[in-house]
Amino acid sequence: MSTSAEQPATGAPLTLYLVKRLELAIRALLDDALRPLGLTTLQYTALTVLEASGALSSAQLARRSFLRPQTMHEMVLALEKRGLIERTPKADNKRVLLASLTAAGRALLAACAPAVGEVEQELLADLSPGQRTTFREGLQHGVMALGTLAEARRTNQEP
Repeated sequence: MSTSAEQPATGAPLTLYLVKRLELAIRALLDDALRPLGLTTLQYTALTVLEASGALSSAQLARRSFLRPQTMHEMVLALEKRGLIERTPKADNKRVLLASLTAAGRALLAACAPAVGEVEQELLADLSPGQRTTFREGLQHGVMALGTLAEARRTNQEP
């Protein structure tokens, strides 16, 4: 872990705190925007992960959606019951069920796009194109750096 990172000015909030506040604001706005479409932000996230990644096991989907496996299991059952995803046995291991989007799931994601896009536009509205690029690059760097740290810690903690 690097210790040479600049610290915020005395009394200024930590970057981690600001990121958490941003996450909470985004989550509240997305929950409000998605509610009329019958989705929560967590369900929307899981559907977008499937859209981007293709078929995944519940465990893979949980990791990529930042949820506990138990929470994802319940969500997968609910999304499957609504016909938004379907699960099929994995070719080389029939005990593993892979979740994938259905046509109804894809249609619902398309219907969500304007509401989600509006929230993203508001987030970026006052930034120049260069600032938008820098902001995104900074966020991507943070995700990668902390993902690497988390993976290293998991690896070192395994017996």
